[in-house]
Amino acid sequence: MQLYFLRHGEADWPGWTKPDDERPLTDFGKKEVRQVAKFLNRLKVKPDLIVTSPLPRALQTAEVAAEQLKTKLRQDEALEPGFGIGELSAVLKRHRSKVLMLVGPRAGLFECDLRVDRWFPQDVQSRCGVDRHRSRN
Repeated sequence: MQLYFLRHGEADWPGWTKPDDERPLTDFGKKEVRQVAKFLNRLKVKPDLIVTSPLPRALQTAEVAAEQLKTKLRQDEALEPGFGIGELSAVLKRHRSKVLMLVGPRAGLFECDLRVDRWFPQDVQSRCGVDRHRSRN
């Protein structure tokens, strides 16, 4: 399995007073995501499925990526803020694919990318951004 982690685009809103979980992408964030999705397409990144957090900024990011990469999109509540390696394991079992892309909050993606090599079998390769991490023996 190849596993890609895609972080949402910019969602910094000065003076934001609503709950953090409701923050959408900024106009720049939308542009940024379109550029990254086009770049991934040029790299021939072809996930079978994109699974996203239901957070607005993650969902908006995933929708752009799915459209650009011409692939299916599903939401998974497990990819909420604070998800970790246990939730990642459940998500991978629910959404079996040869090539899977996850879109979610930075903290969860970062933690999982650092640990995926340790916790999953050799057949899982994770990719975060343009960095490539292969599983070790």
